[in-house]
Amino acid sequence: MWNVFLEKNAVKALNKTPKEIQEKFEKWKDIVQLQGPKGLFEIKGFRDHALKGEWQGARASRLNDQWRVIYYVVANEVKILVMEVTPHDYRKKG
Repeated sequence: MWNVFLEKNAVKALNKTPKEIQEKFEKWKDIVQLQGPKGLFEIKGFRDHALKGEWQGARASRLNDQWRVIYYVVANEVKILVMEVTPHDYRKKG
C-alpha cells in the first residue's frame, strides 16, 4: 500500500480545478495507493513520465489534455508526494 501526501499548494490548486479534474485525481490517487507508480504505467491515458529541467526527479501524469499532477516518489518510505495539480505549465513557482 502506498501513501499519497499533498503539499499545501497542491491542495489549494486541486480545490480550484473543475469537478471532473478533482474526480480524475481521486481515481489517479486510488490507483497509486493500491499499485504505486507501476499502476499508472498500465493505464496509457495518464501518460505518466519523468520530468526534466527544474522538475528533474519528479514525474507527471496527465489528468486530461490540460491538467497534470506533478509528484515525487519517495521509495524508502513508500509514499507519493504530490507537489502540484496544474494546467500544463511545469515552471516552478516561487
